[in-house]
Amino acid sequence: MRSLRDRLPADLRDGSPGPDMRDAPFTSVYQTHDEWAAEMANSTVHTVMHIGWVQNADGVHHGRMAVLVKPNGLLGVAYMAAIKPFRYLGVYPALLRMIGREWQARAGAR
Repeated sequence: MRSLRDRLPADLRDGSPGPDMRDAPFTSVYQTHDEWAAEMANSTVHTVMHIGWVQNADGVHHGRMAVLVKPNGLLGVAYMAAIKPFRYLGVYPALLRMIGREWQARAGAR
């Protein structure tokens, strides 16, 4: 399956792909000063996770995460329906905690 990185505009493709995701099922696609995207692809789904650092009207920054999933075929559709409760109750909260710990560790090192 073709990586999303292959389809990025030149400015993102030529920039940093982001952190090495050795301990996670995702592969970094790109990273800028305020956003990061990673993907995972297999026979059932192609998934993109996007995390951004967003400033609200009060000038306060907060993190935003979006997970986009494209099922591959009927097996992918059935798989996504079966795991939906586990994604919201376990996977996404654990992933956000892992990202938060890494973010705080890097901020503390600065």
